[in-house]
Amino acid sequence: MIRKYIRESIQELHNVTWPTKKQAIRITTIVFIFMIVAAAILGFVDQLLAVGYKALLNIR
Repeated sequence: MIRKYIRESIQELHNVTWPTKKQAIRITTIVFIFMIVAAAILGFVDQLLAVGYKALLNIR
């Protein structure tokens, strides 16, 4: 059963259309840029929430 699974998995990998080097580099670049933008946005939101939390703690 495991051998059949491995054999079929390898057979399926031969049917995959792999991206060209140029496509892989372009997709990787897009993902990398998206990660940087998302990290910057999340960092900004985190800072805003931290400031708001500190403001709430200082209300007396």
